This record gives sequence, C-alpha cells and structure tokens, in this order.
Amino acid sequence: MNANRALDELLAGRLRPGVYQWRTPAVPGAVGDTSWTERAEEAGWHAVHLDGRRARDKDGFLRVCAEAFEFPDWFGGNWDALEDCLSDLSWTPAKSGYLVLYESWSELADADQSAFRTVLDVFGSAVKTWRETSTPMVVLLASVGVEVAGVPRLAFE
Repeated sequence: MNANRALDELLAGRLRPGVYQWRTPAVPGAVGDTSWTERAEEAGWHAVHLDGRRARDKDGFLRVCAEAFEFPDWFGGNWDALEDCLSDLSWTPAKSGYLVLYESWSELADADQSAFRTVLDVFGSAVKTWRETSTPMVVLLASVGVEVAGVPRLAFE
C-alpha cells in the first residue's frame, strides 16, 4: 500500500490506530510538506507536526511537543507530564481523531537512543488510551529510508 492510500485508509478509520513508520513519497511528503495536514483536517482529524530537527535531546523533544500540542501552562516538562498531556488533550478537542506526524525523528534516535525509546513508549501509551474512544490517536514516524526496529510499517513504496 502506498503512503497516500495508507493515509486515506487511516483517516477513514479502516486501519487500527497505532504508532507506525510511514515512508512518505519523496515529493510531496518531504519535510515541511503540509498536504497531509490539510487532508487530516478535512477528515476531521487534529493534525500535529513534530519537527525532530529541533529535538536532539529529551528537553528539546519536550519543548517541541509543548509547542506543537499547545500544552497548558501546567505542563511539567518531563516524561510523566508528557504522557499525562497526551492522554488528556481537552484544550485541543478533535472531531475524528489526532494525527501526529513526527518528522526527522532520527535526530533524537541517533543522539539519545534511550530518550527516543521513551518517546515511543509514551506515544504507544497515548495511542492505547485514545484507541477505544471516538477520537483515536495515530502517530506516524515519517521515514525516508531509516527504519525503527519494532515499529510496524504503515506504508512503504
């Protein structure tokens, strides 16, 4: 299944919400391309873009999340607070679901493997929390060739 069709299937609710590797086409889908955001929002999903080029360590990742998700002032800036916020999101309601695209994740994975694994655990927990609700969460790790062991592929062309 190609990346565009996989995204359509996901947005239509025909694929199980989860954390996936998503190999996007070279163009569109390059870092900074927003066509996926528009498609998600047209389908009623709240789209969140995480730019991993700005997240090379735990603190950088937490800052990127706080900005992208527009966390409330009470966000504590640690892993537990991140998990709490991702499991709540009451300040940014979604009609159909939450779609998170994490681009350039390899920056964190290369610099701090332990922090990256914690990120995957936190996202996995949040996805599980939202899975059985009317607003599921999906996290896509945008990939242009590098893969993450243990994370299923959504689409590879």
